[in-house]
Amino acid sequence: MDGPWRGGRSPDPGSRVEVVPVADRAGMERFIRLPHALMRDDPAWVPPLLMERRDALSPKKNPWFRHAEAAFWIARRDGRDVGRISAQDDRLVPEEEGGRPGHFGLLAAEDDPEVFAALLGTAESWARARGRRRILGPFSLSINDQTGLLVSGFDTPPMLMMPHDPPYAGARLEALGYAKARDVLAYVSDGLDPLPPAASRAIARGLPSGVSLRPLRKARLREEVEALIDIFNEAWSGNWGFVPFTAEEVAHLASELRPLLDERLVWFAEISERPVGFAVCLPNLNEAIRDLDGRLLPFGWAKLLWRLKVAGVTSARVPLMGVRREIGMGMFGRVLPLFLVEALRKEALALGIRRIEMSWVLEDNLPMRHMAESFGAKAYKTYRVYGKAL
Repeated sequence: MDGPWRGGRSPDPGSRVEVVPVADRAGMERFIRLPHALMRDDPAWVPPLLMERRDALSPKKNPWFRHAEAAFWIARRDGRDVGRISAQDDRLVPEEEGGRPGHFGLLAAEDDPEVFAALLGTAESWARARGRRRILGPFSLSINDQTGLLVSGFDTPPMLMMPHDPPYAGARLEALGYAKARDVLAYVSDGLDPLPPAASRAIARGLPSGVSLRPLRKARLREEVEALIDIFNEAWSGNWGFVPFTAEEVAHLASELRPLLDERLVWFAEISERPVGFAVCLPNLNEAIRDLDGRLLPFGWAKLLWRLKVAGVTSARVPLMGVRREIGMGMFGRVLPLFLVEALRKEALALGIRRIEMSWVLEDNLPMRHMAESFGAKAYKTYRVYGKAL
């Protein structure tokens, strides 16, 4: 345990845990706000924007629900909300031996084994009733959103769109029979540090013949995001747990990311004007919203606008990058990510960004890990995806 906070409270051994489904808007509001009370004493906790959470969990606003269903529950004890969980069944999740697994996510609970057992038991029953023979998580809601439970790196705040969990949660899952399915890593680097010699030499040799780099054209954002996701879906299709973005999700992503996208922080590699690789860097919104307690009103929106557009933020995250498979298997595929990340790094430094996270990276994705390490980045957070047979 590397964090200063331990959280939780001592349960009354005579009280009973009740798990109730979220059935209306008021229940969903309680579900969304529960971590705000649970995590308020954790110095690394960053309250997410309530408006964003409402939209993300709304079947009317989130196109993920077109190919998936989810259920949400709150655990209560002695009239208090003491935990929450979701369960998901996504038709695009790849099959495993024994069939498509179910997922759980959005897990938050007091440090109480009875609460964890009641929540996970409820999610497992829901998945089992749908014919699932295995459950994986946490995914909130999908592997393309927040993935895994934080198991190391508790002492620093999470970056944009990354989870943060209390140190006791992993042990509570393992006590219920959950075991590691995969670890995913977050790498961080200081943009002011000089590049290691090997990376400097590779970049000094210049781009391969016929390859060019260009920044994002924000005036053609929908088209650019479609190209980006087309590369992503192709490049990552063989990875563990991969779920492709749908056309609706691409359109939604373009709309959601527009306020955060800076043309200088999204780069494409092209051959004969055809995009074959990309890298995206996003300003770390968590740095700007940390003291807003999830609210943009009455004055939070003004503070957020000032920090993002005027004062700036000093950290950023690279959440997406990829190279087409036809390119990635050869020499181009090994060097293009270096040039893309170096282009991001230079522009980020010019914008006052000093700390860059590359996340997440599968523990067994050795080419990506080596690329991150070639820039001097270090793995500083580990998130674990847990699994259990049903």
